[in-house]
Amino acid sequence: MGDDRALVHSEPQPEPLLVAHAPPLAASYNNRIRPLLDAIDRLRNLMVMQEGIHLPTIVVVGDQSSGKSSVLESLAGINLPRGQGICTRVPLIMRLQDNPHADRPELYLEFNGKVVHTDEDNISEAINDATNEIAGHGKGISSAPLTLVVKKDGVPDLTMVDLPGITRVPVHGQPENIYEQISEMIMDYIRPEESIILNVLSATVDFSTCESIRMSQMVDRTGRRTLAVVTKADKAPEGLLEKLTADDVNIGLGYVCVRNRIGDETYEEARLEEAKLFDTHPLLWKIDKSIVSVPVLAQKLTQIQATIMAKCLPEIVKKINDKLSANVAELKRMPKNLSSVAEAMTSFMHIMGSAKESLRKVLLRGEFEEYPEEKNMHCTARLVEMLNQYSEELQNCAENDPRTNFLLEELEVLEEAKGIGLPNFLPRTAFLTLLQRKVKGISSKPTSFVALVWDYIEGVVIRVLMRHSENYPQLQSSTRRAASNLINKMKEKAMDRMMESVDMEKLADYTCNPEYMLEWNKLMSQQNMFMDAIDHVSKPSNIVLQGIGEVDVGNLRLRKQQIQEAFDLKMRITAYWKIVLRRLVDSMALHLLFSVQNLVNNEMETEIVGELIGPNGSGGIERMLEEAPSVAAKRDRLSRSIKLLRESAAVVAKIMDRITTVRIGQKEGTTTLNGERQKGREREREKEREVVLLNK
Repeated sequence: MGDDRALVHSEPQPEPLLVAHAPPLAASYNNRIRPLLDAIDRLRNLMVMQEGIHLPTIVVVGDQSSGKSSVLESLAGINLPRGQGICTRVPLIMRLQDNPHADRPELYLEFNGKVVHTDEDNISEAINDATNEIAGHGKGISSAPLTLVVKKDGVPDLTMVDLPGITRVPVHGQPENIYEQISEMIMDYIRPEESIILNVLSATVDFSTCESIRMSQMVDRTGRRTLAVVTKADKAPEGLLEKLTADDVNIGLGYVCVRNRIGDETYEEARLEEAKLFDTHPLLWKIDKSIVSVPVLAQKLTQIQATIMAKCLPEIVKKINDKLSANVAELKRMPKNLSSVAEAMTSFMHIMGSAKESLRKVLLRGEFEEYPEEKNMHCTARLVEMLNQYSEELQNCAENDPRTNFLLEELEVLEEAKGIGLPNFLPRTAFLTLLQRKVKGISSKPTSFVALVWDYIEGVVIRVLMRHSENYPQLQSSTRRAASNLINKMKEKAMDRMMESVDMEKLADYTCNPEYMLEWNKLMSQQNMFMDAIDHVSKPSNIVLQGIGEVDVGNLRLRKQQIQEAFDLKMRITAYWKIVLRRLVDSMALHLLFSVQNLVNNEMETEIVGELIGPNGSGGIERMLEEAPSVAAKRDRLSRSIKLLRESAAVVAKIMDRITTVRIGQKEGTTTLNGERQKGREREREKEREVVLLNK
């Protein structure tokens, strides 16, 4: 708000004045901002806001009965519709244009693609008729705008959007959610940063209780783009100055107090009465003249409008150009209308080639620039995570804990595997029995991993194929079906391979990995310590064996027979089991890499081509010739958007050229003036030198 003292007129109270004439509403610099305003209005008529490009707009809001319509009437000098309930049922875009050379005012309405001319006597009826055509004959509202153009001598060059007055209680004929509808419409208009909020407040109410203030504060908390107009000052002058000075509701652009037309007054008479009121009223005269009267409001709005337009225009130019470039690029990416099977086949091969390259990136090379934010599509990293999880599950399973029933199972198996022979040889059947039990215990984990990893790969492959064929939705179902069939085949093949690996581990015990003997020797080096704990009952029964962990040997002291053979068997199976688990992980990793590479480079294209054009093909190639309705609608939307944006770009280009020309002219004028001044100073100095020489 600035210095609150500016609100107070500090001169002594004057005698009653007879005001001779009302000051003109049109600002003196309208000719300079008119081209800017015309350009913005042209953009608004082109509906560029539908492209997400917001235009600088003065939005008029206010509670019902706040005097909003009267303020607009005073600015425009015309009569707007009046009545009970909501008078403004659609956004009314008022374009005021000073036209001092016209013989009579020119008024017309623009809506639903047509123009309706009218005059001052019939404007109210014309607005009502147009509103009924847009929003129906009831009392409902519509977001479709109605434009009123007023070209008249003395009006300020302004474009404002008048919105329905805020009401909480629906009257007869209004929908029950009328408040929600109006609130949503108002918020849509005042939310953009480019909007200036003209909040109309009645002096007869507490400003902080006004619904329009609450709404404007939701989007403009500091009030930096809100201007308040206080109406009905003559009805509640008591304390008005204090309300303006306190500014409890954060009106950053300040207040303007006005007196609107009363009864049958002409607009000229109303302005004379307004000037008299703020000059002679015992309370209102104290309010500074810089914030009272309709002419002051017109001047402030014109200044604010010029400032916001000059500020926003470069950004509007940038947004239009960016949107235009994006739409042109998107239209170029769309498929052309295919007219032959040959063209369809060419497009299909292009789709397959680009899809295969994308799959090579994400599944084989670990490149994910096509899906930077979709971590699920960073496939090599996700496959490694799944493989590591599979390995951890194998390592942490119960079968891999050597402390469980330590040596009891080994003693039982040795007892059952006894045969006629030398006593210091371990029976191979005992080893195989233990091995088969352990392999059987983990046999479900490899198959679960195969299902998990191939389900993931299927999702990735289909995601990529659908993205590359999105312009041909009639082709996508066939492509999806072919990809699913192929991956199910590869999943079954991987399942068979994994089960075969599991069966091989049950069948034979073999490895050429030297780590087996190294691990077994390391474990067997603890046999003496173990036997010492078995033989000496006085020693603790809990011992720690490296590679095994802490075990309790107390229950083994009574079973010394075959205890050394059981220890040896335990160490052999422990050392060999590490090799088995590693083989199950390594073989899965190698088979996975091989299968994925084969899928991308060979199998996928063959399967999809067979689905589309093979002996039992589904005719997918021919269906590519049929453009989907959604694609046709998208192409039409983009074409219309590009046309609109090109027209908009031409509009702003003209005004930017004009602004540049004016600036250059001003600069050249300044340079010329400075040059003349410099020459004048040089002539003066020359005369001074001549005088000095004469005196000498």
